[in-house]
Amino acid sequence: MRKGRKKGKEIVERYIENPIITSSDIPVPCNTVFNAAATVYKNEYILLVRVEGVEGKSSLWIARSRDGKKFEIDKKPALAPSNQEPFKTYEKRGLEDPRITKVDDTFYIIYTAYSHYSSRLALAKTKDFESFERIALISEPVNKNAVIFPKKFNKRYVRYDRPMAAGIATWISYSHDLIHWGDSKVVFETRPGYWDADRIGPGAPPIRTKKGWLLIYHGVKRTSAGPIYRLGVALFDLKDPAVLIGRSREPILSPTEYYERVGDVPNVVFTTGAILEKNKEVKIYYGACDTSICLATAHIDDLLSLCKKKETDVL
Repeated sequence: MRKGRKKGKEIVERYIENPIITSSDIPVPCNTVFNAAATVYKNEYILLVRVEGVEGKSSLWIARSRDGKKFEIDKKPALAPSNQEPFKTYEKRGLEDPRITKVDDTFYIIYTAYSHYSSRLALAKTKDFESFERIALISEPVNKNAVIFPKKFNKRYVRYDRPMAAGIATWISYSHDLIHWGDSKVVFETRPGYWDADRIGPGAPPIRTKKGWLLIYHGVKRTSAGPIYRLGVALFDLKDPAVLIGRSREPILSPTEYYERVGDVPNVVFTTGAILEKNKEVKIYYGACDTSICLATAHIDDLLSLCKKKETDVL
């Protein structure tokens, strides 16, 4: 436990004014808003939020803030289903669950393209959050929940993702050009008997720390009343992100508040964005019940303290 944190206090603390963004904040009629990518640009907090329109398709909108708590939404979407091929065919049912990673001077946005062919990964980029350029469709279906590392390893980009056919595991892949990916292998997987027993996937892009790369991920456990989505943390080697150092035995955030338990999809907390501040506070932006966007905070050392050793037991 970090010195100064009171015994018994939760490691992750919810923002008292949650939810911070709801459908009523969006300047057009919509069903829900959730699952926000997060970054900082020119001293401004940027969220790229998933907005599900009244017709059921999702697009990605920018929310801007000076304090990371109170956001204003742009007047139009930053990325909507494309009218140009090859993206048009695979985005007909919307764009979902973005993550933002800055590499050098470019912000890369990895997101899920959704169509009647199911989900696959797509990639776009921006340097100013005013203009955006699509790069490529970068996976076959069925694939989603991907994050890109903020640095290269041996001149290659690195990503974690969760192929749906292998929903019990998170994989690592490498690329020289961000388009063609390979050398894929499993890096960590579900744990029978735990809160992440049935499905896992990367959440926010990995955060570099002195002890390793910290990944906030989601885990799912099925119950008789349906699945429960929780958040946990895992730590990977600084030099080799394919090496798992340790992971949390318990979740860092579970759906306990009303807005996390009641909504379009009940019992869900799901992150796609987190920001490490200079004071070592981590702002975790998460979707609640696929209905709203919320904020929680934690000290980086407290999160790292949960990743003491690699979990090897299988129940």
